[in-house]
Amino acid sequence: MKYILIIGDGMADDPSPLLGGKTPLELAHKPNMDRLAAEGELGSVQNCPAELPAGSDTAILSIFGCDPRSCYTGRAPLEAAAQGVSLQPGDVAFRCNMASLEEGDMPFDRRRIISHSSGGIEGEESRKLVEDLFADPAFAALAKEARVEVHPTLTYRHIILQHGGDAEGLVLTPPHDHLTEVCGPWLPHGGREGETILRLMEASFRFLSDHPINVRRRERGLLPANCIWFWAEGTAVALPSFEEHYRKKGAVISAVPLCHGIGALIGLDRIMVPGATGEKDTNYLGKGEAAVKALEEDGYDFVAVHVEAPDECTHNGDIQGKQNAISDLDFFVIGTILCKMTKDYRLLILSDHKTLTDTRGHAHGYVPYILYDSRVKKGSGLSYTEANGLLGPHVEDGTALLGMLFAP
Repeated sequence: MKYILIIGDGMADDPSPLLGGKTPLELAHKPNMDRLAAEGELGSVQNCPAELPAGSDTAILSIFGCDPRSCYTGRAPLEAAAQGVSLQPGDVAFRCNMASLEEGDMPFDRRRIISHSSGGIEGEESRKLVEDLFADPAFAALAKEARVEVHPTLTYRHIILQHGGDAEGLVLTPPHDHLTEVCGPWLPHGGREGETILRLMEASFRFLSDHPINVRRRERGLLPANCIWFWAEGTAVALPSFEEHYRKKGAVISAVPLCHGIGALIGLDRIMVPGATGEKDTNYLGKGEAAVKALEEDGYDFVAVHVEAPDECTHNGDIQGKQNAISDLDFFVIGTILCKMTKDYRLLILSDHKTLTDTRGHAHGYVPYILYDSRVKKGSGLSYTEANGLLGPHVEDGTALLGMLFAP
């Protein structure tokens, strides 16, 4: 028996007036998910504990069987693990987004947050910008004083490590939760490090605004990556072993460092797919094919496939893009698995959390799941939607999901 987990990041939603009172899941063309829901168990689950932030960090920890109420120290340490960055006692890790703030003649704190990802900047542009920033003498002096170092990636998501840091009382805010809003209320503050981090962000805006890469991006009609945004602070974390707990050999397929970081910490292998971007142009087909190969040829018992695009589209206000991403996940990822798997399998499909069309931010609440067994063809008889999920079993704690998937 093989076991497959598919996470459509942020694809669950609430009914929106922008969609005639419906959700993207209700409107998207997704015949494979609808059939699997009808032939399998369709229910709802809460992956994000109410007392913790609603986000992929807490949700995916739960889905992978790790209770975030006892092991969650912040998102950045999980993403650091994906890069092989180990935190030592006294270290604090931060997610460092390449963000776009409003341009013009105004104080820093009056600029609106235009994009949490600078329109999805990636590759050498993103890496070069942050490397040049930390190499600039004026900024390097501030960074040395603040005891911070950067670990660049090829995405808009970089990691910053602060040695001898202190996160107590520090208030940092995810930029994607406040798009189009004036940044002032959401800038770093509090604790011993709030002012230090704010100075670094202000200095990054001064340096990056006129960087040649951003000059060229404006000429191409793209958003400038003109500010680094600190958030998701956390300290070192240890997670339980997946293989020891579930007695399965597993792997993760994703373009997002968070998923690979959690996977690395629990002992899941990383499978990289060429062209997987974490955006709506990701290589959906490649992910589906890689999942089948891992299970049919490479000896894995379990594979998790994560698709970020529905979440990113929602943050970017791309309503049609979210529906298209759900349809592409259905056709290229799930359709490929259904067509090419020859061995018996059990399949769990769900959204990790809600990402709301109306607010472009994350939200707590139940999300629908499908639990399907290829040997059984009788189930709920319902299509895969949020409302129909509430008609089935309610799972109060997402940490139970893998136990349900691995049940005989």
